Amino acid sequence: MTPDLSARGSELRRARAAYVHARVVAAEKPTSAKPGAEAIVLADGTIEGFVGGACAESTVRAQALALLDSGETLLLRITPEPEAPRPGALTVHNPCLSGGTLEVFLEPVIPAPLVVVVGDTPIARALLDLVGPLGHAGASYAGTLPSDAAAVVVATHGRDEEPVLHDALQAEVPYVGLVASRKRGEAVLSSLDVCASMKAQVHTPAGLDIGARTPQEVALSILAEIISTRPRQSGRPVGEGAGSSIEESAVDPVCGMSVAMVDASLHLDHEGHRYWFCGSGCLRAFAADPSAYVS
Repeated sequence: MTPDLSARGSELRRARAAYVHARVVAAEKPTSAKPGAEAIVLADGTIEGFVGGACAESTVRAQALALLDSGETLLLRITPEPEAPRPGALTVHNPCLSGGTLEVFLEPVIPAPLVVVVGDTPIARALLDLVGPLGHAGASYAGTLPSDAAAVVVATHGRDEEPVLHDALQAEVPYVGLVASRKRGEAVLSSLDVCASMKAQVHTPAGLDIGARTPQEVALSILAEIISTRPRQSGRPVGEGAGSSIEESAVDPVCGMSVAMVDASLHLDHEGHRYWFCGSGCLRAFAADPSAYVS
């Protein structure tokens, strides 16, 4: 990356904020972006940097936001004329382009799932040692739960378990585990001031039954259970036009392009309805004569 974007990427990673790095890898004239141009696309659709004019930028935004769900990289080819599909790339026809073709490589940067460990016991310490090699981030509980916690494991062996379990359930943390025997775990759950369906979400004894004996083996069984229950990425395809599978997308009423329905995209309110546009040209055409485009 350029120094500014590299520093911005480091800042986002420290803040555990997901983004997509976009880099122009090929350009066929006339295009405003050149090979090597790059940008960062944030989760709200904001684009920092430059990878093309407004119309190309709109296509990059829509595809990048979809990748934050699938987690996959994508070679995006944006053309002014329809083309046959190319292996290894997604070709999107954007009739608003000035005549050139761009190829943009999109790479999502998604924070590792965060496992919050409560306690300073041998099992708790073993968990913090193992999370990194298994592709997760670990954090010791410091009194409050991070908003992006993917798992909370209470391993205090009977010390102040209920308040943390209650907070984790209320925060709808995807995985909540309690290290305890089955009998003691049932006793702890019965004392929780939450409904029965929420109590049922607590994994206790935490971990898969692998015959674990040592703290390290117990920690491994817990992480295996966390992995087995994590939400699966959809891996959904991305496309263009009215058939696009991009969530929260709209069709530009002028050119038919898919546009991400985020504040960063161009939009215009008309007679109580919001319309979304790939670029300023389509917006101006609609504003001049809405009746020509509103069915």
